[in-house]
Amino acid sequence: MRCLNAQFFMTEVKLKKGEPVERAIRRLKKKLDREQTLQRFRLRRRFEKPSALKRRKEKAARFAAMLKARYADD
Repeated sequence: MRCLNAQFFMTEVKLKKGEPVERAIRRLKKKLDREQTLQRFRLRRRFEKPSALKRRKEKAARFAAMLKARYADD
């Protein structure tokens, strides 16, 4: 679900002619992953203190920096 000027747009997938429902569900899941809809929803389920938010973001930044350093071309 995306918000644009206080209006919400649901993510949708049109079922193609002759397409199995399972494949359409798989496409929907991939689309939700790309938009990070489920991740944002799970983060907003409960209140996160500003200090915990800062700590989580710093941890993610440290991890990304470690991966970047590990796989950097020397």
